[in-house]
Order: sequence, then structure tokens, then C-alpha cells
Amino acid sequence: MTKITRRTFNAGLGVSAALGSLSLPGKTAFAATGNAHVIVIGGGFGGATAAKYLKRMNPKISVTLIEPSSQFSTCPFSNTVIGGTNKMDYITHSFDALKRRGVNVVQDLVTHINGDRKIVSLAKNGKMSYDRCIVSPGIDFRWDRIEGMDAASAGIIPHAWKAGPQTVLLAKQLQAMPNGGIFIISPPPNPFRCPPGPGERISLVADYFKKHKPKSKIIVLDPKKKFSKQGLFKEGWAKLYPGMIDYQNIDNDGVVHKVDVKGKKLFTDFGEYKGDVINFIPAQMAGRIAHSSGLADGTGWCPVDQMTFESKLLPGVHVVGDASVASPMPKSGFAASTQAKVCAAAVVNMLAHKPPGTPKFVNICYSLVAEDYGISVAMVYGFDKGKITKIKGSGGLSPSGADAKYRSEEADYARGWYKSISKDIWG
Repeated sequence: MTKITRRTFNAGLGVSAALGSLSLPGKTAFAATGNAHVIVIGGGFGGATAAKYLKRMNPKISVTLIEPSSQFSTCPFSNTVIGGTNKMDYITHSFDALKRRGVNVVQDLVTHINGDRKIVSLAKNGKMSYDRCIVSPGIDFRWDRIEGMDAASAGIIPHAWKAGPQTVLLAKQLQAMPNGGIFIISPPPNPFRCPPGPGERISLVADYFKKHKPKSKIIVLDPKKKFSKQGLFKEGWAKLYPGMIDYQNIDNDGVVHKVDVKGKKLFTDFGEYKGDVINFIPAQMAGRIAHSSGLADGTGWCPVDQMTFESKLLPGVHVVGDASVASPMPKSGFAASTQAKVCAAAVVNMLAHKPPGTPKFVNICYSLVAEDYGISVAMVYGFDKGKITKIKGSGGLSPSGADAKYRSEEADYARGWYKSISKDIWG
């Protein structure tokens, strides 16, 4: 097998076609499936990809995508909106291209999935039957894990971990903060959506402060021992934002136990922290529909057959993306899209009474430490003994100690990656 390095891996992602070919099962035979109807729930990275690729793989399949919003705003690159370098339209995508491909897009909320009768219930449009169902519910929050916080509190202390109004709210709060103010961010415990996301958010808020509010400080209260790309992020912080970021983890009183929402205070075992702006990101679990329909187990996440992503708890229903248990793959947008392609191929073959094929997966995650400073991590995954496995020698991290030109190129790659994957999914 040819060894895949991080550079050759990144180079292979320059066109959207590569995004698909790396993740589809081999020797797939897409046969006619009559009038089969597949319902896809969720219009994000997982759901929109699944809907598109179902129609691409077999146009004869009737595909319905159900999503409560008329557009989808992505968590990837939402930190650039918070940091002031992009507007919301940069991360917001319509479903028009999917409609042109023959996908029936229904703007509604699924309230329940009846796996025995193969029926989904909608908030506004009654019931709809399916032959197979693919669910990409994303995440929800465990508000009960922290004293003083609930869903309504996010209107004052935003999480901004679902892109949209929360993104705008946090950006406006930072813009209104005085020069010399204190921004506190409390990342969530594992597992959670987008492991490098808090590091990037800290970085891009620091970049904004450096340009517009240089006397301001950032306090990080992290309940974990370490975080994704930690060494690379801290290297960038030391170089670009010396003295601005005070990072505290579980070993030095970084665990928040209580929030005073109105007083904008966070409480740890040994400290009390007051901020001008607070970004508290709660512990996470699979999206609400996964729990109301019996797709999630006691962990809060959805166990699946990792070859097909069919639920282990609700036959005929597949779960992809952040909500699924797909370790060692991370909970990322790219991973969700990759899983959705594998799942779509499996569903097409299963409807045609064909074996699903042996999948391969890929993930790459770019992070911006500044507008012109990028870092990345990549990995290719195979499938062995019923589980997703890392392929030895593939992927890797950006090197430490790289020069400014290298970091600037990676920032350009990050923007190219986002443009490419957005076109691949919603274009």
C-alpha cells in the first residue's frame, strides 16, 4: 500500500470529486430499486451529503430531506464570523441545488420516528412513510450538567456551538465589549462536536482583540486535561498573542461547576471569575430526535453498525455525523460528510438487496490561529473486524516550528477546503 502523507493527503482534496471517491465503498453495484423512498432528517454536513449522494448514486430512488430551517449555517468557519473576518452569508447555504437534483426538500421538524411502522411524524405536515431513513441530528446540550444554566440562559451567555443566531449574538457581544475587557470561554468536556473548535475560537477572538481591543484579556476554563492540536495552538498563541490568553485546565482549576448568568460569573472549586463576555459551551449529546425516537443509548449517543451506519437500536434507520458512535473518527463536519457518503452507498445497495461493500473514510480538519495562520490534522480510516480503524502511516499534523509562509499557505488551504466541501454538499 502506498503511504499517504499529510501533504499528499491535503493535495488530494483539491477537487470535490476526491471528497467522494475517498469515502465510497469499493465494488459497489447500484441496481434499480423501484419506487423506494428514503427519508433524510437534517440538512447539515451529514444529511445534505446523504441526500445528494443517494440521488447521484441512483436517481430512481425517491429522496426526501426534512430540515426545519430554510438554510443551513455551518459551525466550520463560524469562528471567523465571531472573530469579525466574515459575515453570516459566508457560512450559510441554501438547499436550492439539492432541489434541482431531484431531492424533495421539506421545511419541517421531525418529532418522532416509528421504526416498526417505518413512519416519521412531522410538526406541521402529518406523517410520511419510508423504506429506509437516514438521520443526521447533530448535537444537543446537557443543560442539567451545570448549575445555573439552561437553554434560555444562552440568550445572555451564548454557547455559539450551533451556528446561526448564537453566532451573531456572541460576535455582537465581543464588538460591544470595552477595550480592556475580559472574555471568558469554557469549552465542553469530551466527547463534543468539533474537538479543535474551542482552540480556534480562542485564537480568532484573540486576533480580533489584537486588531481592535489590544488591552483585553482571554481566560480559558477547560474541564479537560488537553485539547485537539494543543501544541500547535499554544505555539501560535505564544507567537501571536503573548500575555493575552490565560489557559487553565482540569489540573489548575479549569472545571466550572456553577454559572451566575445575570452576574456573568463562573465558579470553579477554588475561584470565581467575572467576565464582560462569557462563552459557556455545555456538555453535549445526540440531537433531540435521537432521544425521542430511541436511537440513543445511556451514553447520550447513537450506537451504529460502523459499516452501514444502521442503528443498533432501531433497524432500518441509519445515523451519521456527530450523533453517531463512530470512534476513532472525530465529531466533525468533514467526518459527517464522509460517513454520509458511505451510508448512502450502503443504503442504495441494501435497497437493491446487494452487500453494502467495505468502506473507507477520511477526515481533515483545518483550524485558523489567525487570518493568515493555519494548522491542520488529517487521517484516513479503514474497516476491520466490524470497526472503523485508523490506517497506519496516513494523515498527520501540521509540523511545529513552521515558518510564516507555511502557516499562510495552510490558512489558504483552509479557505479552499471550506469552499470545496460546501460546493460538494450544497452545490
